[in-house]
Amino acid sequence: MGLRRLSQLAVPVGVVGVILLLVVPVPAVLLDFLIAINIVSGLLILMTAMYVRRPLDFSIFPSLLLVFTLFRLGLNVASTRLILRDGDAGKVIHAFGDFVVGGSLVIGLVIFLILVVIQFVVITNGAGRVAEVGARFTLEAMPGKQMAIDADLNAGLIDEDTARTRRAEVTAEADFYGAMDGGAKFVKGDAIAGIIIIVINLVGGFVIGMVQKDLGPAESLQTYSLLTIGDGLVTQIPALLMSVATGLIVTRATTQGDLGTDAATQLLRHGNALRIAGAGALVIALIPGLPKLPFVALGALLIVLGQFAPGADEEEAASTSTDLAPGALATPETPEQLMQQMRVDPLEIVLAPDLVDLVDAASGGDLLDRVRALRRKVALELGIVIPPVRTRDSLDLPLSTYAVRISGVDVGSGLAPAGQVLALGDHLDALPGTATTEPVFGLAGKWVPAELRHQAEMTGATVVDRASVLITHLAEIVRLNASRLLSREDVRTLTDALKSTDAAVVEELVPALLTLGEVQRVLQSLLDEGVPVRDLGRIYEGLTLAARAGTDPASLVEAARAALGPAIAAHHAAAGVLRVLTLDPLLEHQLVESLRLTDSGAQISLDPARVERIVDEAQRRLRAAEELGATPVLVCAPPLRAPLRRLVAMAVPGVTVLSYAEVSGPGLSIETVGVISGVEAVAA
Repeated sequence: MGLRRLSQLAVPVGVVGVILLLVVPVPAVLLDFLIAINIVSGLLILMTAMYVRRPLDFSIFPSLLLVFTLFRLGLNVASTRLILRDGDAGKVIHAFGDFVVGGSLVIGLVIFLILVVIQFVVITNGAGRVAEVGARFTLEAMPGKQMAIDADLNAGLIDEDTARTRRAEVTAEADFYGAMDGGAKFVKGDAIAGIIIIVINLVGGFVIGMVQKDLGPAESLQTYSLLTIGDGLVTQIPALLMSVATGLIVTRATTQGDLGTDAATQLLRHGNALRIAGAGALVIALIPGLPKLPFVALGALLIVLGQFAPGADEEEAASTSTDLAPGALATPETPEQLMQQMRVDPLEIVLAPDLVDLVDAASGGDLLDRVRALRRKVALELGIVIPPVRTRDSLDLPLSTYAVRISGVDVGSGLAPAGQVLALGDHLDALPGTATTEPVFGLAGKWVPAELRHQAEMTGATVVDRASVLITHLAEIVRLNASRLLSREDVRTLTDALKSTDAAVVEELVPALLTLGEVQRVLQSLLDEGVPVRDLGRIYEGLTLAARAGTDPASLVEAARAALGPAIAAHHAAAGVLRVLTLDPLLEHQLVESLRLTDSGAQISLDPARVERIVDEAQRRLRAAEELGATPVLVCAPPLRAPLRRLVAMAVPGVTVLSYAEVSGPGLSIETVGVISGVEAVAA
């Protein structure tokens, strides 16, 4: 606990101490100690940068750049104060000025300038450019990475905790490279400041030596120039270490080993390359005038290393083996893994590359949240839980388009151009944009720039954002294909949930009377006609009574509908009034008499011309009622309901056909809006 407390206080106290260095004089002994800390810290940071496996393993590095840059500048100010005031800045600076550069001003200046060129021109500029490019590419890749994580989560490949961890890593990576882009500027500024400070020290020391201390020009130049060069060297060497560490961090790719291990592995694994390089060194040794020993020794060493490294054939065989069976020795691919890769997603949204911002929370995208809300809404409306919706991007789609797939098959597509909103209305000619048709209701609209949203609303248009267009389209597709999305496993889940509350109903029906497959077929038939299956207990009760007499699918469906009759009628009523179209009694009797049983259920067997007149009249009366603001249902005798619906639905998709047993209910009024006789001509 004491060590942790000390580490929490060390950095804040150190930063305060650095600030004090800028204004408070320090003795030469303390300055020597601080310079030693600066050099050793730079060496420690460089070694740490070489041994990390991922840049994020050293995520504190950008902050360390700022702190140690400020520390070096503080040391520059403190040493400058001692040099100009006392003509002495401690033993470390004196040693660098005397021993390292041999006491020569020219040598010191040359070495200092070389260090500055290496740091500023080569390393700092290169590291800064790499950091800038890395930050830009990382930020641009964030939406795709987050979408991949969310897609894996929706597909059930990872759990919520893993997804949260991976999202945090993506965010941390973007923050790190963004910070490194700025941190590289600290290193660059430090190099510039070092040049300016050494010029100031040279000029200021020369003037002070001659004016205030009555030294001769040569003595003043010798004293202050060597101290200034020593000061520049003791600050530039740690700065160079930090620059090299910066370059290593921003150019480091994520691997399984440290820099030294990776370098040795990758440089020494190609035997042919080592042998050719060794032979080249031996050839260079033959050039007249060159020393033979260094080139011969190095050439022989490379050839020996090449003998122990794998050859081209071995490398190719190893590569082929790896390609044929990746990870075969470590983690063999199991049948379960292959089955997971072969799995076809039940429901999938595919986005063009320019639409990934719809799922990027950082860009304001909320498509995934809306999908989750849609799943809840569908569960409450239809009584089924649709499978997780996988969301991914695809380069095969044209720009600005999306596609919805069920079991890998496209069932719908549309447009959602970036930076635009969909305006729906009749007065859109004055607005710039691309004319289109709304995918669900078929309304005429126009994609207009988002900044013209208010102007579009002023024309009376309804303005819808891109995500709302896509989610509305998805909701309609889900409702139309609800039966395809209801798997047998879903039926088992619903049955188990019902068993926890109505165990007797479930045990009496499944598996005593019906199998899960037969129950699934009934529920799918109900969903095909838009009947919710939320009241599963009542459905099972109706099926139990009907299944005792037989398991004919059509009879089971009608029994389930009869059990839900009041709820079905109430769903199509408006303000307690159910508007209906009825059949002429004589026509209804003829239709019932014409029913014939087939493999696909009961079928109406009448003269084709007569059937066409019936369908045309039903279509005309339904549309006439809809034009008056009413949405009537067609009512008939129970045996006739299913075959009549199949007949009329070919001309009027989505028509609702109810039996007399389904239009009864407390507080429900019946209003007849027309009678179909089947004797009117098509042109009537």
